[in-house]
Amino acid sequence: MNARHLPRRALLSVSDKSGLLPFAEALAGHGVELLSTGGTARALREAGLAVRDVSEVTGFPEIMDGRVKTLHPSVHGGLLGREGTDDQAMADHGISPIDLLVVNLYPFEESVRQGADEAGLVETIDIGGPAMIRAAAKNFDRVCVITDPEDYEPLLAELQEGGTTKTFRKQQSSIAYGRTAQYDLLISQQLHNGEAAPRRTGIVGQLKQNLRYGENPHQDSAVYATAEQRVGALNAEVLQGKELSYNNLNDTDAALELAAEFGAEPAVVIVKHANPCGVALGGSIADAYRRALRCDPVSAFGGIIAATQKINREAAEEITKIFTEVVIAPSIDDDARELFAKKKNLRLLLIPNLPDPAQARHMLKPIAGGFLSQNQDAQVFGPDLKVVTKRAPTEAEMADLRFAFTVGKHVKSNAIVYAKEGATVGVGAGQMSRLDSARIAVRKSQDAAETEGLTEPLVKGSVVASDAFFPFADGLMAAADAGATAVIQPGGSMRDDEVIAAADEAGLAMVFTGMRHFRH
Repeated sequence: MNARHLPRRALLSVSDKSGLLPFAEALAGHGVELLSTGGTARALREAGLAVRDVSEVTGFPEIMDGRVKTLHPSVHGGLLGREGTDDQAMADHGISPIDLLVVNLYPFEESVRQGADEAGLVETIDIGGPAMIRAAAKNFDRVCVITDPEDYEPLLAELQEGGTTKTFRKQQSSIAYGRTAQYDLLISQQLHNGEAAPRRTGIVGQLKQNLRYGENPHQDSAVYATAEQRVGALNAEVLQGKELSYNNLNDTDAALELAAEFGAEPAVVIVKHANPCGVALGGSIADAYRRALRCDPVSAFGGIIAATQKINREAAEEITKIFTEVVIAPSIDDDARELFAKKKNLRLLLIPNLPDPAQARHMLKPIAGGFLSQNQDAQVFGPDLKVVTKRAPTEAEMADLRFAFTVGKHVKSNAIVYAKEGATVGVGAGQMSRLDSARIAVRKSQDAAETEGLTEPLVKGSVVASDAFFPFADGLMAAADAGATAVIQPGGSMRDDEVIAAADEAGLAMVFTGMRHFRH
């Protein structure tokens, strides 16, 4: 059942030629006849290897600038022919079996990353390659197909043992179909005109690495990279620390997405369990960190820190005062790295490019029986900010309102964010009741104040943001009672008039954004 099969005839046609020559030499050393096409054949021949052009086998030249070269019965019959079933048909038509196919596809993904125009994308759509891969993969009972250079060594190890087993060929078949599915799906997504939801879609990803476990130790997990522009934690340079876990990657991504909202302005975001527990602007990264930490120093322990500018020694001295899981920044100076190096359990990452917060990336969420699809929440405010109360916010209040609402976009619903002078002073996240979120934010602000020996909560004199409208005036009044002076919310409730009247009575300024930011 799992007897070994030593290939006698291999067809090699690769776009990525890394490792090709030593691999082909090893195949020849096992007595494997080499067939090839175009540039691959030239590379093999120039290396002194005996190679036969596919055009000799088909009796038909490559045409249309190489668009048609392997689409021929002599190739596909050689791959699809079943041993013991199709022997006579192959003999009648002079078709020789091909029992090893080595193909990797035109670099369509690289064209996407480089921003190629439509003509450039079309020219890197492979036709013959996927057709051969699918044919060989279907016939794994006899044929072995290799689509990734990383599988050259495992194949050669099999040959050293006397040939490939069916188990190995079946595994390579699975890898091959995954590759063609990934390739075709990416092409489909790039050609989609965006006017409506695509009829069929999925996730296009390349395995980056297996992770130790998922959210919890009993869950298996892995991380996959997409063909998007190379940004985010997956493309960071790791300066120190053990590999990132599932939760580290999730939290680091949350921190980066929020930090990106502030561009090059000095800002620090501290995230815990995918929620920001402290965010601040500052005159420097050290200043921004101190102000962000002040919001919730308890939750910040073991958190993730993202900075928008270079981390220097002063900032590193502040950050290393408590345990932090991950620190990520566009650059880190040598003095700071020296300090961080003393914290062996800290992961230190460099990422030169923050994600583009305005890029509406495609997001999928599995549910039983399928998945949900949406574009990423790529805006913060609606087309107009509308003051709806008798009192308009002051210039300083408006700046804080904008800041608080931006942070609120990245807090799990129901979300309430208090801010003062460009820093969060209370965050209430993920509650079933908006009123509860408001109360939690105030409670955290009181706790933070007590650690500083203050008698009043930090929210006194702050502004407050809500990710969705206040359905009743009670949530608004809880904010007013806590000492907030101005409110920003989407508006749109049936009771907006009641909420506005309550704000006026309390002397609050209130702004409607016209845009909601539920985050689940």
